[in-house]
Amino acid sequence: MPRDATDAPGPPPPAPADGWWEEIRAALAGRVRDYTSGSLGRAIFLLAVPMVLEMSMQSVFAVVDIFFVGKLGPEAVAVVGLSDSLLTIVLSIALGLSIATTAMVARRVGEGEIEKAGQAAVQSLYLGTAFSVLFGVAGWWWAADLLRLMGAGETMVRDGASFTAILLGGNITVMMLFLINAIFRGAGDAAVAMRALWIANLVNIALDPLLIFGWWIFPELGLAGAAVATTLGRGVGVVYQLRRLLGTGTTISLAGASRAVRLPVLRRLLRVSAVGMLQFLIGTASWLVVIRFLALFGGVAVAGYTIAVRVIIFVLLPSWGMGNAAATLVGQNLGAAKPARAARAVWLTGFVNMVFLSAVAVLFVLLAEPLAALFTDDRAVIAQAARCLKIVSFSYPFLAFGMVTVQAFNGAGDTATPTWINFLAYWALELPLAYALAVPAGWGPQGVYVAICIAQVALAALGVHMFRRGRWKTQRI
Repeated sequence: MPRDATDAPGPPPPAPADGWWEEIRAALAGRVRDYTSGSLGRAIFLLAVPMVLEMSMQSVFAVVDIFFVGKLGPEAVAVVGLSDSLLTIVLSIALGLSIATTAMVARRVGEGEIEKAGQAAVQSLYLGTAFSVLFGVAGWWWAADLLRLMGAGETMVRDGASFTAILLGGNITVMMLFLINAIFRGAGDAAVAMRALWIANLVNIALDPLLIFGWWIFPELGLAGAAVATTLGRGVGVVYQLRRLLGTGTTISLAGASRAVRLPVLRRLLRVSAVGMLQFLIGTASWLVVIRFLALFGGVAVAGYTIAVRVIIFVLLPSWGMGNAAATLVGQNLGAAKPARAARAVWLTGFVNMVFLSAVAVLFVLLAEPLAALFTDDRAVIAQAARCLKIVSFSYPFLAFGMVTVQAFNGAGDTATPTWINFLAYWALELPLAYALAVPAGWGPQGVYVAICIAQVALAALGVHMFRRGRWKTQRI
């Protein structure tokens, strides 16, 4: 297949410093641009900047709550970890729908069919609302039972059921935050998605100490206050998103779009997102099993792992933002019939991601204990968190390419391949190995961490191998 002129190898042409600064300002301002032509290096840079900042704000949610909740003790941290593991079911649905939404919107935008991109956006919001209401009612009603199912003791259930009920009951804010940002990312309006997360985080950061500890005129809600602050913060972010989505100045505006239910579009969304949901359910359900394994070794192990995961998320979500940039470029360039340009975007993004995560791995090895100590003063919990950070970090230089290639498949609308990759890496390898090393081999929690590291290397190898085969280039959505 002939390559287009903009797909020639080599770095993008140099630009004056003020020229790059102007480009960054344009990206952060959300100016509409065409990512299917021109310098590919610049396209990656301008998409990745707001997407990395957006994911950085997602990661701030992960650490802010645990920073303040850590002052309440290890059991409170463990409740957050168990509740978050339940929320991952909602996240799996949200991410599955987001994959389909980004892929369809990006493909339609690449084809120049902006009205059809808007139709896909509307239908995705309908689906997300339906799922959220169902799960929210169940989560609110059975919060205590769900905590017991995850291995929580009666003290943790008594003190933490309200946190779980509020977090799960208000899950529609999580769903909408992910879905609407997926719409903006697919359209290339990454700056709007970034600003929504900044706003949500500012509200959460302000409300967390006020509601948890009862500062100023606010009631002291303890652990439940963290859930209220997070839900309200996300809700404010969603209001901002809807205002932009129903206004003007972005690639996609629903102000004058038809709100009618369109069954053909719904069916396509469900077809692509169903496999995408399964993809993330495989990954997140494996996390439920992992944290259940760790519960066998007591609350300290769960609390240590919870803190380690929050630190990991803080650095991995920006890395995931690079993958999102690759997904948007793949979707739009396939829509513009430029598969070679799409492939090169993935390899370039993967290399940048590898450099970033290699630096993170060094940071974790050298500073694991001080990082864990930011969230708790319990020495046993710090030791568990630090051990997890050090062991898992050895997979990061490899995982960098795995994250980008998996997102590239999703951007092309090929959700089946990453689903199989997740199944093989997490269920066929990680979970059996984690149990074998932790229990029969007697390694305890350390065995679980080693299994996670090995599984992430395997995921990267599978992702790169399948991407090189190139079947994603012919995916139709």
